[in-house]
Amino acid sequence: MSTFSEQDVLRLLMQSRDRISAAAWLVTGDTQVSEDIFQNVVVKALTREVSFEVEGAVLSWAFITARREGIDWLRRHGRESNGLDPVVLDLVSQSWLTESARDGGERVSALRECLDRLPDESRQMLRMRYYEGYNCGEVAETFRLGLNAVYKRVSRLHAQLRQCVESRVGRMGVEPS
Repeated sequence: MSTFSEQDVLRLLMQSRDRISAAAWLVTGDTQVSEDIFQNVVVKALTREVSFEVEGAVLSWAFITARREGIDWLRRHGRESNGLDPVVLDLVSQSWLTESARDGGERVSALRECLDRLPDESRQMLRMRYYEGYNCGEVAETFRLGLNAVYKRVSRLHAQLRQCVESRVGRMGVEPS
């Protein structure tokens, strides 16, 4: 099996620039940092001593590297992640790797359906936490709940969403990964 040349790797990374940057943004919530992380991913891909044999390996490595760099950036700057839970990030990453960006992928569609079926309060809690950048303490204050109650509720919601998505994807004839 032949390996991808540096030019092939660079071409593929540039074609997937928005999605790789988005993977970093989902962790950091910072557009400029996400762009810097994308550039670091490209440099690492071109200077690695490991070769890629298939397109999926390049993209998988790039998404994982972008997420890890985002987490490292958060640690270095003493910030809390405003990004998505790792389970949801995995679903998004899997859909990006396996489906075209045009149709959004079956997993993303399933996730949207599952989110739509949640009670309003649960959707609002997830929206505040992941899309509006509130930390769990602020969510707890807004909902007049204890911090541990918010952690438990969000954790249950993650499990519920994962189960719902896997169930829906399974019904579509796709094996959940």
